[in-house]
Amino acid sequence: MAPRKWADLTWEEARDLDRPRAVALLPVGAIEAHGPHLPLATDVILAEAMAAAAADRLEAKGRIAVVLPALPYAAAPFGAGFPGTISVGAASVRAILLDLARELTRQGFAALGVANAHLDPAHLETLAAARALADEEELLPVICPDLTRKPWALRLGEEFQTGACHAGRYEGSVVLAARPDLVREETRRGLAPNPASLSRAIRTGARTFEEAGGPRAYFGWPADATAEEGRRTIEALGAILAEAVLERDRG
Repeated sequence: MAPRKWADLTWEEARDLDRPRAVALLPVGAIEAHGPHLPLATDVILAEAMAAAAADRLEAKGRIAVVLPALPYAAAPFGAGFPGTISVGAASVRAILLDLARELTRQGFAALGVANAHLDPAHLETLAAARALADEEELLPVICPDLTRKPWALRLGEEFQTGACHAGRYEGSVVLAARPDLVREETRRGLAPNPASLSRAIRTGARTFEEAGGPRAYFGWPADATAEEGRRTIEALGAILAEAVLERDRG
């Protein structure tokens, strides 16, 4: 079944949702350089695929899930040196997320699940801060699994776990599965591996893709990406978000 998209509903259909059982899912990404072969909206594509897969799983568990329009802007300082990247202030993103949580609480939703595919440390800190503020205000639960941490990271493949996974096999595979028309295939197939670990570079103080060893804004093995792997990854991402939502319910 196609996921229920919030923006496609009429106001009467939104009114008639069983909102105490409903989870709103917000795809969150960034407009950011992803090598010479993937679109600037790569993170948004991943987030939308994750949200749709999570919605299917939640519906199968008897929950109502609606997918909100994606939030495509985020703090993206690592890619700021590359044309096309749009990095916005963390405070702006935090305010939007908090306002959404307030509005969904007012409308009686059970939870807000954030399908986040942008892993810049500044952005992850923003999400954590918004979640904490929502808890302080006693708003609906804001659920956002951090894919960079256990146990979730262990489910996203070998390249992801090396930390060399920006615009490489992991992300390239998802875009091949979800939006193959946006992949510059000839360029992708000709790219040499870049095994520099972005996550390790961050821990040692790197603050840009260039400092981390990514002069063309990609890390990993982009030529090895496949649509088949992308479909498996989308299912894994959807399962992670759905399980996080359901675990919060049990808690």
